[in-house]
Amino acid sequence: MTLMQWFIFILIIQVVHGLGTWKLYIKAGKQAWEAFIPVYNGVVLMRIINRPWWWVILLFLPIVNLIMFPVIWVETARSFGKNSQLDTVLAVITLGFYNYYLNYATNITYIENRSLHPKSGAGDWVSSILFAIVAATIVHTYFIQPFTIPSSSLEKSLLVGDFLFVSKFHYGARVPMTTVGAPMVHDTIPVLHKKSYLFDDHKGSSSWKNKLQLPYLRIPGFEDIERNDIVVFNQPADTLLDMNDFHPDRNYYKPIDKKTNLVKRCVGIAGDSLEVRNGYVYINGKKNELPDRAHLQFSYFVQPKTTQFNPLYVKERYDITDGFGIIPNSNNTYYFAAISDEALAKFKNNPNVVSITPNIQEKGVRDAGIFPHHPDYNWNVDFFGPLYIPEAGKTIAINLKVLPLYKRVITEYEGNTLQVKGNQILINGEVATTYTFKQNYYWMMGDNRHNSIDARAWGFVPFDHVVGKPVFIWMSWDGKKPRWDRFFTTVSGEGKATSFLIPFLVLLAGYYGFSKWRARKKANG
Repeated sequence: MTLMQWFIFILIIQVVHGLGTWKLYIKAGKQAWEAFIPVYNGVVLMRIINRPWWWVILLFLPIVNLIMFPVIWVETARSFGKNSQLDTVLAVITLGFYNYYLNYATNITYIENRSLHPKSGAGDWVSSILFAIVAATIVHTYFIQPFTIPSSSLEKSLLVGDFLFVSKFHYGARVPMTTVGAPMVHDTIPVLHKKSYLFDDHKGSSSWKNKLQLPYLRIPGFEDIERNDIVVFNQPADTLLDMNDFHPDRNYYKPIDKKTNLVKRCVGIAGDSLEVRNGYVYINGKKNELPDRAHLQFSYFVQPKTTQFNPLYVKERYDITDGFGIIPNSNNTYYFAAISDEALAKFKNNPNVVSITPNIQEKGVRDAGIFPHHPDYNWNVDFFGPLYIPEAGKTIAINLKVLPLYKRVITEYEGNTLQVKGNQILINGEVATTYTFKQNYYWMMGDNRHNSIDARAWGFVPFDHVVGKPVFIWMSWDGKKPRWDRFFTTVSGEGKATSFLIPFLVLLAGYYGFSKWRARKKANG
């Protein structure tokens, strides 16, 4: 729904609420009209049920409100003496319409100073769990989200098995677009392996479920995405059919905020002209200089003398962590998926190495799997571009030559219709020779240049797909044991990352000791 449609829907809900509770407001010593005034009726209701006024805010937060509405329905019934388990069940399963029964069909009395403490241990547990979920959901959605590194595309900067905290507020927290879903999970419910949200994912669906989507909204952040920032974002080309199919007839089926989360380095920002030459990125004609913690990796063909390479030795001695193996029918030639420049300089001196040849594709040889997936563009992973990255408010000339580069932006990301009739391009039914972009776009790539599925496969990442900025590694696990030196380290910064694990443990122990001392002192009077 649009914002206007949501506004009308909320007004209708206010009328429904007023019709079902106005007599209850009167019995609580309020005026009948107070049940009908949007937002104000919520503040008054919080006074009636003896709850803080700021609970009203929680009723307007997507996902959180799915928990809060049943709580309010139950609390309203209990404020008028309806405390039984049956009353609780009826309040929830009727979606609050139990209040209509209380309002019109019963002679109940308002209990002004009722006890707010749950009547049983089970009730106490349920109350604690519900509000723990509410608090965690707010933090997860608007402040900090945990994230796990799933692939080696940023290896050396971020390792497979790093557990991150991703800041939502650096670039601005995005208000959830999917309003009905399970809290604190992404697109799948763990263990059950079921879809976690209410949405009909079929192409072109007009289901009522899809009308519950909120339009894109973002709370202002305090910094912009800068070149070479590591960014978490929703994969633009993600589909439920095959997340690695980057050019289906329509490029998404999922809602934006339920597309797969990925983490890459933003090598090009809105307004940049980007080119890849021999595997290296050039921005506006100048070679992109990465931060000192970043380490580019490329793939190589390695010819050994006689003996095989030991994976454990290669990992420990040269820090070559990606896979390698003998190429079939290749006279014992190995293919190494990723080797950094630092590792390559040492590995060349290995007595078992005869030769090392870079796996660089030839300029002008087209890779059909590379954006924009069009025969007029003979681009591959090592030679790509030049390509202008769209900037909000900027206008470009549009013609049949550049159309493959920006067709998805114009149609999928910015919601226009597009037709080609002869040599003419029609946007929203009108002949167009220029196009003005509505939002900023970014170019996300992995440092592992030959072992990363990134923007070279799917193209631009719109700003409305940006999730947040990784800021902190709180734990790291290599699959068998912890990497202690990576615990409590920052993602950005210069020089070798410093672990703050020991200072954290010291502070934690100090706080625990102080709490015990204060409790003992208080107990002794």
